[in-house]
Amino acid sequence: MHREDVDLLIIGAGMAGLTAAARAVRNGLSVVIAEIGTDVGGSARFAGYAWTAPSHEVMDQHNPGGEVTLKRALVDRFADGISWIRSLGVEAKDAQRILSFGRGHQFDTNHYLDTCRRVVVDGGGELLLSTDTERLVVEHGAVVGAALTAADGTRRQVRARTTLVATGGFQGDIELRTAHVHPHADRMQLRSNPHSRGGGYCLATRAGAATSRDGAGFYGHLVPSGIPFADPADFVDMSLYYSEHALLLNLRGERFVDETLGDHLTTMALLEQPESRGLLIADARVFRDWIVGSYVEGAVAVDKFALTSKRDGRVGLAEDLDELAWLPEEWGYDGERVRDAVKLFNEQAAAGPGPTPGRALDCLPLDEPPYYVIEAEPAITFPFHGVRIDDRARVLGTDGRPLRGLLAAGSDTGGLWHRAYAGGLASALVFGLTAADTATEHVREEA
Repeated sequence: MHREDVDLLIIGAGMAGLTAAARAVRNGLSVVIAEIGTDVGGSARFAGYAWTAPSHEVMDQHNPGGEVTLKRALVDRFADGISWIRSLGVEAKDAQRILSFGRGHQFDTNHYLDTCRRVVVDGGGELLLSTDTERLVVEHGAVVGAALTAADGTRRQVRARTTLVATGGFQGDIELRTAHVHPHADRMQLRSNPHSRGGGYCLATRAGAATSRDGAGFYGHLVPSGIPFADPADFVDMSLYYSEHALLLNLRGERFVDETLGDHLTTMALLEQPESRGLLIADARVFRDWIVGSYVEGAVAVDKFALTSKRDGRVGLAEDLDELAWLPEEWGYDGERVRDAVKLFNEQAAAGPGPTPGRALDCLPLDEPPYYVIEAEPAITFPFHGVRIDDRARVLGTDGRPLRGLLAAGSDTGGLWHRAYAGGLASALVFGLTAADTATEHVREEA
């Protein structure tokens, strides 16, 4: 078995891993990256915005259950993260509003990821694609590298002063999802690259890492039911972001959540409803302003209703409220109850004090026909449960102290989000940079 020594070994070449690698090379460190896939980038290839809460107060309001030190670090270091992107020659546009409370920047994630790879390779770093990490090497209580296996079966052991796990979460593993996200998490489609199957999570926990609380939830979006993703572009095109302005009824024809607080939150709530499916109902106003309009400024608008219909999803168009009662029987809903639920909502929205559940951000009635109906289901992008870290990206052991030599960043980590979300790409960016700087400090301390 071949052995070698480097300053930083990175397991995973997604947003967090490539960010850390490029920063570490710029800091003068020797770097090896091991990526199980055939290319770099992971799920970040399908993103386009880095955003988060603009202040500690807003972060605490929308993510009260997250760990305080991680929340503070994300907010405080986000601006430096955007400056880092720009320092590589990648354009990050001026800040804009994201959702009802966030601020963020649109940028070409593919340009950024490819630039990071070029920085690493041109700076002498080594990128190993189609390479599996069998185990972390632990000596005298410290992680000192990892055993790797290439696609052709070649094995090598890379010894490293610091090792970073950044494999993108465990959303691709059904067993881990049902154990740590929700017993019904197996019902969800995977809205993510297929390689994030808990590699980093399992490596770290076997080495003694602590994990965050179960039941923290997940990040994902509502998608049309029964339509498999045909291409990664579907991760955006098929996501029903406009649900924040529509009504969502469960199989019993009941509203069960404040839809206006965010499609990503509604997605978690729908997973817990009967059969994890429901009817998303919009009127002409919502169709005009939100279905065929841009979800955020600069995003390409996609007619989700037309696309779902074209892909043979469960869609319906009702010329008036009464036509909602004529839902196809095989869908399993009581059409009259659905019609009555929309009527009741409109009455409550018009008369006050408002509907139940509430509608904090859009309480206008849906009273402009026709009505657009899509049956929706939840899809998962990554879990909020993961390996515990401190604000320097150091993995914490079960005793609460850092495990020597081991860092984690991105969706392998947990604790930052709890039944809430304010930017996964921002977290990967910020803690990827933090991990590189922590590894740099380690090298300098040993010098």
